[in-house]
Order: sequence, then structure tokens, then C-alpha cells
Amino acid sequence: MDELSLFRGAPASLVQLEDRLLLRADVVFTGGRSLYEAKASRNASVHCFPSSVDQDHFSSAQRSLPVPADIAAVKSPIVGYFGVIDERIDLELLAATGDLLPEVNFVMIGPIAKIALEDLPQRENIHYLGMRDYQELPNFLQRFDVAMMPFALNDATKFISPTKTLEYMAAGKPIVSTAIRDVVREYADSVAIVDSPDSFADAIRRALATSTPPDYTTILDNTSWDATAKRMRALLEKTLV
Repeated sequence: MDELSLFRGAPASLVQLEDRLLLRADVVFTGGRSLYEAKASRNASVHCFPSSVDQDHFSSAQRSLPVPADIAAVKSPIVGYFGVIDERIDLELLAATGDLLPEVNFVMIGPIAKIALEDLPQRENIHYLGMRDYQELPNFLQRFDVAMMPFALNDATKFISPTKTLEYMAAGKPIVSTAIRDVVREYADSVAIVDSPDSFADAIRRALATSTPPDYTTILDNTSWDATAKRMRALLEKTLV
């Protein structure tokens, strides 16, 4: 699911352990195209399964749900993120964009890992709401006017295929992302790709000025977890024959 050997603090033995596992495995699934390309030559049966989505769960954000008190207190417009806050997040980009858009509130939802609290940019319009239960995420997501993926472009993000892309889509939110390779290749027609605070701010302004909600129907129809599990099962049954 990730190239964990490139993450901060990864044990040196991880590469050797993965080598042994790939030699023994009868079938290998990769959670994205970039990971597939990195592993395809290391096993005779490697298959690409980009992120899928629980559409029913996240589409509930398009209905009227109870609003958690901490995000209810944040004024619109809200540009939001949920996920782990670690070395994969471009904190400088977040801070600079926050400075360019003082009238916009940026909400970060998720646990903080492998970075110090003092590393987090502190602004009146940047809010850290901490970790939340998966079941609650649509309640927060409904308050997002724009969903963001402010990932840094570094070793830890080189092979990621963010599941949250499709979760944001299921909620019907316009999405702004940095140029994560799999996001660009799979969703560049549907996601605003940015590379600087100025382009990030411009993309947010355009999204907020657009009254027509984005249409992700075709993408979502092909990416349910049920469809993914069915294809995986077929490969496993073929392998067991």
C-alpha cells in the first residue's frame, strides 16, 4: 500500500524483508500504479488495484448530518483535509497559502505523527482538530467547501495513491492537490493540480467561485471496494487452481 522503506524512521531491515516476501508470494496486489511499476518485475503475479471507496459512507456528506461542535465553530469558507499529518504534508505550502487567503479557514483533521507539534504552522485561519473516528468523517466533510491534499513531493509521497481522493469525490467536493504522480495520472481532469502557494490559492478561489458541483459519477462507478474485492477474489481463485 505504501513504499514504507522511504518513510521517516523506517527500519533498515524493511527492504530485505520485503524482498523475501515478494519471492514467496503467489500473488501481489499494489495500491496504486506507481507502486505497481516499482514491483511488477519482482514477482510473476503483480496486479494494480488503485484506491477504492465506500461510496455510500462518504456520499452521506451530501445530506444533512449532525455537525460536530469543533468544526461548527469554524466559519466558511473551509478548505479541509483529513488523514495522517506527518512528513508527507507540505507544511510550508499550507502556511503560505493560509497567509494568501486570510478570509479562508483551513481545517486539518487527523493524528500527528513523526513531526513535532512546534513544526505545525500556527495561523488564526489554520485549525487542527485532531484524530476522528472513521464513522464521523462525513459529518466533518460536509462542512468542507473545498477538499485539499497538500502533500509534499518527497520520498514518502513518491508512490502514494491517496484513498482520500475518491472519498472527497464521493462527498461531491471540489479537490485541490499537489502533483502527486498517481493523482495527476488518474485524476488530472477532475482535480486541480497545484505547485506553489499562488497556484494553490488561485485554485481555491476558482473552486469557491464555481456554483456547479463537480460530477465524479463515472470515476466512482468504477472504484467501489465491492468491485475491487471481486476482482481480487477472481485472481486468488485462479492462483489456487
